[in-house]
Amino acid sequence: MATPNYGYEKRQRELAKKQKKEEKLRAKAGRKTPGDGSPDDQAPGQEAEPGESVPGDQPSNA
Repeated sequence: MATPNYGYEKRQRELAKKQKKEEKLRAKAGRKTPGDGSPDDQAPGQEAEPGESVPGDQPSNA
């Protein structure tokens, strides 16, 4: 019976892990590109986030 080559198996696991990590990074970069969260991407009619200034929404100090 042949003896198991543990070094080869370990290397294959490391390569698989590295490949999976790279795929996740590519997928993450692909998701980030279309909508980076800038206010220009906001559709008309959407509410502004709390803390964002809206023209004409200045508090009056009377």
